[in-house]
Order: sequence, then structure tokens, then C-alpha cells
Amino acid sequence: MKIPFSNERMQAGHRKWRRCIAREGHLYERKGDPRSEFYRDYARILHSTAYRRLKHKTQVFFATENDHICTRIEHVNHVASVSYTIADNLGLNTELVSAIATGHDLGHAPFGHQGEIILNDLSRKALGEDFWHERNSLRFVDRIETLPNPAGLQENLHLTYAVRDGIICHCGEIDQKTLRPREKAVDLYDIEEAGRTSPFTWEGCVVKVSDKIAFLGRDIEDAIELGILDKAGIRRLGEIIAALGPGLKPREINNTVLMNEFIQDLSRNSSPKEGIRLSPEYVNALKAIKEFNYGYIYEHERLSPFKEYARLILTALFDLLRSMYGSRREKAKAGINKNRHCYPLLAEYFEDWLVKYSDLDLLEKRKRKYASGRLYRIEDDRDFTRAVIEFISGMTDKFAIRCFNEMTSFK
Repeated sequence: MKIPFSNERMQAGHRKWRRCIAREGHLYERKGDPRSEFYRDYARILHSTAYRRLKHKTQVFFATENDHICTRIEHVNHVASVSYTIADNLGLNTELVSAIATGHDLGHAPFGHQGEIILNDLSRKALGEDFWHERNSLRFVDRIETLPNPAGLQENLHLTYAVRDGIICHCGEIDQKTLRPREKAVDLYDIEEAGRTSPFTWEGCVVKVSDKIAFLGRDIEDAIELGILDKAGIRRLGEIIAALGPGLKPREINNTVLMNEFIQDLSRNSSPKEGIRLSPEYVNALKAIKEFNYGYIYEHERLSPFKEYARLILTALFDLLRSMYGSRREKAKAGINKNRHCYPLLAEYFEDWLVKYSDLDLLEKRKRKYASGRLYRIEDDRDFTRAVIEFISGMTDKFAIRCFNEMTSFK
């Protein structure tokens, strides 16, 4: 039987192929390397430090003592799994969706979406710019994350256009009945708002819808495990799930059942002519489950103290780091040195960030074998503020808390 999207699969000969495999910068070649362009991207993302840090970043529930509660890295792996299954069913490129899905949240803030809200508030006030994790993820894979090249120099990832495009266009929060790729390749830094630009490939569209499918069911499981959902909430959820189909029972409230149902429905209803789509019944079910999660989970009163705590931590870190700025680079260095005694952990890591990505100390940059380009000019107040925001955005929850505890302890 012919697979629906076999002629649309991103591969050599596709009308968009040359643009999709074009890289952001020159990536060295390895003699005899059997990997495809997209699998090289997948491996480079997998080996990045930003990917490793996802294991200590909040998905929904913060600082839980329960080791079985989902973290950001598990969410990313769930999206990769859902994306792979859908792409395989439809005949699309599974290596491309794996790379996009694995890298889609590399620039996510600590403390989950609450952290993103806080950094957005700080960025708007200080810079007049929005902070959104899709664009920050693109900036991380393009400008911030580095790996050693064969000469031992740290250089940027140099990912392909198709993967970079899928990362910034992955937002799954916009309710759409049908997804289709756009035809025109654009400068990805010209995209100014999350969720309003369709991906360039069908594979990017798959990741976009998989992001939504992956988190709804798992967040429900975690809420039940932590006692966030009461009996009334579980009953209401049972009614929603029962409406999905005659084969489902209200007691079947788990992530694998929900993902399987949505994956199968999407695979049955998608085609190049109709687009990537769910049936009307499942569109309504997805919307109902999302509304349920917001009403019963994400806005639950037990999460209010966490939200206040996260705002206190990130705002305090921003204010302290911002205070290190001087009109000349000597003052910036003096500010860091001044705080090294009181805040050795924070000052050390922030100085390394500035050395790696700014013109603070080019001699030290060369000594540490940083081949990445300059992102910030220390003498520019806006650049310094942007350095602070991006430095904080890369933190794990645990590291942010350690730095905050360092700020609030007197020894």
C-alpha cells in the first residue's frame, strides 16, 4: 500500500532539498561518515550541554521529590517518540523529525512556562523585546551551544535550515485544525511571534502537532500522582476521554492510551491534500483536554507558591547580574570581581559566559579555545542586559536555586 506522504518526504530530489540541508555556517566533514545530514544534526543536539541540562528543568511540577514526575528532558523525548511514530506512519523523514524534536526546547527557561513568563516580563521592561523560548532555542543552537571540532576548538552547531526552522516554528499552543508547510524559505530571525509561522517542511508540521499530543496526557498522569487532581476532576476527565471513542473506558487515564488514540486518528486523517490533521471529534477532544488541564492543573492553587518563588529567584538573579554592568568594560570586570567574594559560584559562571560570548577578554577567549563568534559588546547596555537574560535562560532550576541561596546566605 502506498504511504500517503512518500512523495513529500524530505530527501534528495525534493524541490526544497538543497535549502533544507543548507547549514548555518560551515560544518567540518568526517571521512567515511555514514550519517545523513539530519542525523548529524540529531547527534550534535544530543551531545550539547543545553540538552543535558533539560533533565533539571521543570516541565510543569517544580522541585518534586518524586523521581517519576516528568522533567523537560522527558517531555522532549516524548515529543521525539510521538513525532517518529507519526512520521513513520506517513512515510516522512524520521531522522529530520527526531532532530527537530530533540532540539525544540533547548532554549527553554528554568521553572517551565512560569520562568518564560518571568523572563519575558524582564525583557520587555529592560529591552522592550519579547522573550519566547522558540526563538531562544534557535539562538541557542545557532549562537550559544558549541562542540569541539577536530582541532579541539569550540564552535557552534551549524545545523541545517530544516532543523533550525522546525525548532523556531514548533509552537504547539496555537489551535489549528490543519497544518501545512509554507512554501517560502525565510530568514528565521525575521519571525517575530511564536506559533504564527508554519514550518517549512511536513516533518516540522509533525513535530508541531506532536508537541501538543505529548504533554497533555503526561501532565494528567503527573497531576494524579501528586494529588493535584481530586475525584471531581478525575470524573470530569473520564467523561472527556470516554467521548473519544467506544473502545475507551473512563478508567483508562494514562498517557500511552491518549497518545496512541491521537496518533492513530492523525495518521488516518492526514494526507498531502488534506494536510496534517485530526478528525473533528479529536480536534474537539484535544481542545477539551487542554482546557481541562488549564482549569484543573496549570492554574491549581498549589502551584501559586511555586510561581511566586520562581519570580523571586529569577528577578533577584537578573537584578544582581545587571548591577555588574559599567559604561566601560573595565567597570564590568570590576563588577564581577567585586561580587566574586560574596557570590563565587554565580560570578565565576557569569564571567565565563561573558568571556565566551563577548569581547570582555579576547586573550582569555583564545586561551580557552572558543571559536564561537561574539554575541555581546560589553560597552553596550542592551547587549549586556541581553547577556544576562540569555545566561539565566540557560540555567537549570537547581543551578538557579543554588545561586539564589548563595545570594541569600551570609557566611
